[in-house]
Amino acid sequence: MRVFALSDVHIDYEINAEWVTGLSLADYRDDVLILAGDVANTLRLLDWCLAVLVARFKKVLFVPGNHDLWVVGEGREKTSLQKFQEVVAVVESCGASMQSFRERGVSIVPLLGWYDYSFGEPDEELKSVWMDYYACRWPAGFGVKQIAAHFAALNNNDIVVDGDKTITFSHFLPRIDVMPHFIPAEKRRLYPVLGTLQLEDQLRRLKPSLHVYGHSHVNRKVTLDGVSYINNAFGYPHETGIALKRLLCIHEC
Repeated sequence: MRVFALSDVHIDYEINAEWVTGLSLADYRDDVLILAGDVANTLRLLDWCLAVLVARFKKVLFVPGNHDLWVVGEGREKTSLQKFQEVVAVVESCGASMQSFRERGVSIVPLLGWYDYSFGEPDEELKSVWMDYYACRWPAGFGVKQIAAHFAALNNNDIVVDGDKTITFSHFLPRIDVMPHFIPAEKRRLYPVLGTLQLEDQLRRLKPSLHVYGHSHVNRKVTLDGVSYINNAFGYPHETGIALKRLLCIHEC
């Protein structure tokens, strides 16, 4: 059994969807896929992509990203929390999972999240261009801190993984120092919307050796304080310099 990591496939782009359908129907039948969010902007495409991947892998483990919770064009009253519940239903109906998985001495634990400005306050330019501020809709009184706390509270902190190799995964970044030093200053203005330290606190309780994350679109493997943090985002079609656009095997047993 191999464990593969992937995120940010954004199959709203046809070329990305073609890559997904091009994955072998035979090569991954005994393997697990960690799919760390940002599959599609619509439920229809999410359903399609998960069905394609479930047909290829023994198990597909998923957490939604910010794009998966966009509600643009889905009714003026619909909130992103309601969209989240619809995402959960789609995942279950497709045969994928948002629950912890354990087999052959490996425990894989999903961690939901959002950003809460742990990594800095957004400037006015970021507020004007970051699509989540327009494409997501939240109940009255929900700011980013309430959103992040809501999703953090849904994570199961009581999982017993003693004796297992533990892998955790999230869409959002658990700490900002997973970002490489070469990121230019103009791109660093995105840091406030990349993640939350709540994820770092939660994953440390589970004592993983590996943590998979998405969202940044910058492929990366770095070990910090005894945990290897891995990003294997597929990214947008033009992002060929920061994303290798392939499956990544992170464990084999």
